[in-house]
Amino acid sequence: GFVRILGRGPGRSRSLTRAEARYALGMVLRGEATREQIGALLMLLRYRGEAIQEATGLVEAARTHAGLPWNLAVDLDWPSYADGRTRGLPWYLLSALLLARNGHRVLMHGPLAGPGRQPLVESLAHLNIAPLGTAAAIAASLAATGFAFAALENFHPGLADLLALRGILGLRSPLNTVGRLLNPADAQAGVDGVFHPAYIELHLGVAAALNRRVTVLKGGGGEAEWAGTKTLAVHTAAGETSWPALPKTAAVTSQSAADMVAVWRGERGDPGGETVVIATAALALHALNPELEQPFNFARAFWNARDAKA
Repeated sequence: GFVRILGRGPGRSRSLTRAEARYALGMVLRGEATREQIGALLMLLRYRGEAIQEATGLVEAARTHAGLPWNLAVDLDWPSYADGRTRGLPWYLLSALLLARNGHRVLMHGPLAGPGRQPLVESLAHLNIAPLGTAAAIAASLAATGFAFAALENFHPGLADLLALRGILGLRSPLNTVGRLLNPADAQAGVDGVFHPAYIELHLGVAAALNRRVTVLKGGGGEAEWAGTKTLAVHTAAGETSWPALPKTAAVTSQSAADMVAVWRGERGDPGGETVVIATAALALHALNPELEQPFNFARAFWNARDAKA
């Protein structure tokens, strides 16, 4: 029935309502739809273009199926779902760790599998960060380090399987939006990177419908990451602000996850990479506290004072 609503043809089809979208994805996640129906549903949703109330219902269904939210004290929700083959090293991961070491509890979540996910997986391994999947394990990690990475395959295998259909269908589906807006622990704030500017208003609209505060940017390779080399448009419910480019710095020289982690530990120099970490950390600090003045100064101080061996 939902496939029919979406695909009846010009003048007769329409987007799903919030309640319809919630019920439809709930059926899929409960195993009540065939693979043919699932493929048709996801591609029709994509073809029509994502609507705010429709996407809100999808997020609600995905959260309900996974038993979310977790009852955890998290300050910043940091989704990481970009999987393009050209996606580079995950400097944003170091930005998240920088905040975590300075009193902000950060929960990052996303899939481990995908064409562009390997650099993140390798970086987590080099940093001795285990991908987690239970509220208890995540709570322990947050208590010990202020940071945790929740692997989608571990805490929401049904959604991970649906995202993996990209390899069969050849296109991303609206469930990429769902992943980015899951906010598994109902964090007070979120930072959200998108690849296409058209998704900015969608993500802000869904966040508003769910009574959340989120900062959205067109980030590096679809992640919440800013290199600082170009002017950045930062979008929140309060509107758009423009962040000027930083003074020109050297290009990033690190080529591997091992190189990047060596920079973090002070064993290797890479001024370009350091700039990405500091600029992205400043953006995250702004997401946590929009009233904070000079977030770059705080981010730079955090970087300079970090314990390179910890």
